[in-house]
Amino acid sequence: MDGSHHEDMSNRTKYILGGAAIAFIGWLILPKWLALVLILAVVAAPVAGYLLLDESQRRRLHRLRHRGQLPH
Repeated sequence: MDGSHHEDMSNRTKYILGGAAIAFIGWLILPKWLALVLILAVVAAPVAGYLLLDESQRRRLHRLRHRGQLPH
């Protein structure tokens, strides 16, 4: 194989793997309650941001994702 068909990981996959690695290391190093709070905060921040959008902004976001102009 010459490697011409090798696909690199997407940036999104790299971020997810990096975040998981950091969370795991944090879980080992930090007190468990602090690591859990940090992980929950990282998950809750985008959810809270989405919930703060008004209905027209959510429709626009959905339309852009549906067209493929934003990653899923």
